Amino acid sequence: MTYNLRPEIKIKHAAQTWNNYDEIAEELNKQFNDGKKTITLECYPGVNLLELEKQLLSKLTDARLVKADDYAYDAETVTNRIAANMTEDRVFGIMSHATLNDFYPEYEVKQVQKELAEEKKRIVVYGTGAAIIQPQPDILCYADLTRWEIQKRHRAGMSNWKAANEKEDNLKKVKRGYFFEWRIADRLKQQLTEQIDYLIDTNIPEQAKMVDGTSYQVALDQIVEQPFRLVPYFDASVWGGQWMKKEFNLDSEKENYGWAFDGVPEENSLCLNFSGTEIEIPAINVVHQRPIALLGKKVQARFGNEFPIRFDYLDTVGGGNLSLQVHPRVDYIQDKFGMPYTQNESYYILQASEKSTIYLGVKEGTEKAELFNELRKAEKGDYRFPDEKYINCFPVKKHDHYSIPAGTIHCGGPDTVVLEISQTPYIFTFKLWDWERLGLDGVPRPVHLAHGEENVNTDFDTTWVQENLINPVETLHKDSESRVEKTGLHELEFIETHRHWFKKEVIVDVHQSVNMLNLVEGETITVESLNNSFEPFEIHYGETFIVPETIKEYKLVNQGDPNKEVAVIQAFVRNLS
Repeated sequence: MTYNLRPEIKIKHAAQTWNNYDEIAEELNKQFNDGKKTITLECYPGVNLLELEKQLLSKLTDARLVKADDYAYDAETVTNRIAANMTEDRVFGIMSHATLNDFYPEYEVKQVQKELAEEKKRIVVYGTGAAIIQPQPDILCYADLTRWEIQKRHRAGMSNWKAANEKEDNLKKVKRGYFFEWRIADRLKQQLTEQIDYLIDTNIPEQAKMVDGTSYQVALDQIVEQPFRLVPYFDASVWGGQWMKKEFNLDSEKENYGWAFDGVPEENSLCLNFSGTEIEIPAINVVHQRPIALLGKKVQARFGNEFPIRFDYLDTVGGGNLSLQVHPRVDYIQDKFGMPYTQNESYYILQASEKSTIYLGVKEGTEKAELFNELRKAEKGDYRFPDEKYINCFPVKKHDHYSIPAGTIHCGGPDTVVLEISQTPYIFTFKLWDWERLGLDGVPRPVHLAHGEENVNTDFDTTWVQENLINPVETLHKDSESRVEKTGLHELEFIETHRHWFKKEVIVDVHQSVNMLNLVEGETITVESLNNSFEPFEIHYGETFIVPETIKEYKLVNQGDPNKEVAVIQAFVRNLS
């Protein structure tokens, strides 16, 4: 297997790049020497300001340094102002519709702006909110950071923005980011995008790199005109397995890998290669800054600047069951959490053995009150929930596809690799029972029985599940060269999946939607243009890739044994024509 752990996009434009802090400082000093007086360095929450001060700002000549964060409300005030959004729950909050400006008192901002207007020296305003303090600088720099790197830094002890919470539960740190910080920061970033003179990649500590703003814009234009992959990341779990470790050539010293995120633009990054200089950016930047070209005008009209499809892996080979869980109804997630749509999903079985199973739906005659009485007894401890009495358990095999609409109680069983194909709001999983386990932090994993009871649909019982959710396959096209099958997702879900089987090649329509795909059978294929608008793009077994809607049609070509069928699963937003 040749799974690419660091896919990159080679940018054709001849860019200006700077490969370390010394080079970045030299360039900014050059701008000062050329007559520029003011620099704004806006920073995404989580960017290491101490590192910037030491490695970059200290090297700027004869400049007054102003830390924007000092003019925002203090930590206690910010925390109090967002308390309603954060809730008391470890995991779930309410989506914030605030802006970063809301956390900068107008009086303080005007005072410092007045002071800076009279300043004779060169001025550098930096930090989260620098563009609020100095909104019209001569030079605008943006220091960016991916969300996975932010989460790793939280685990290592980093606090949230304007919060003294270094030792707080990591789940709560992520919650604060997801429901508050990332939202306000993304709103400001979208406003600034077209104005950025320099983009600074701060993902690797002490190794910042920079690209000029024009080249960054050109790169965004190129990305949405070709297929591309996101940079995957992998994480352990209490139920994690061993398959990905071996097949994807991951760190053999790690105990397990339960998760692989290789198709989640809100979380993953993109690696842009500018003539040998790698600039890593959050993939969500492309969604926010080139939404129509990427998503298609009809998808963007339905979902706004949100990427509605997600692919990820769940590996339980040599591990255990996932937690028993349910996802919320649309009306519930809208009312309780401020999210526009919910996490309908499906399990595509990539690998399985005779021990592989899926738990899906309740058994005939299950009463919700009785079911949740049993779950509450199990939550208190010293009682094993009798799953065999209430929950269906079905054997699974490779290439099965199981639909899981919101409200369906479910979880993956052992010795299975699942390609999870779902709608995007991934954080909204109500755990009901976790098989008497502790989390990796040694603390009982949170369950959400009150939320779960409101959302479990007991009409999704054995008969209904068997008729509607278990491996529904419809042949859409078949000839001597290929066949196309509609698989997986129920009519209640807005994602449609097609599986393309072929030995040589097949032409694929985007169906007026961005496409997310994965090579689920075969060694290597290429994605090719019908009009030579992009170079052939190589995909290996198990790799997820994205085809922007603007491409319209493309060709998949088998680069392996021409006598063996390969298979690609394609996901898109349905009912757009």
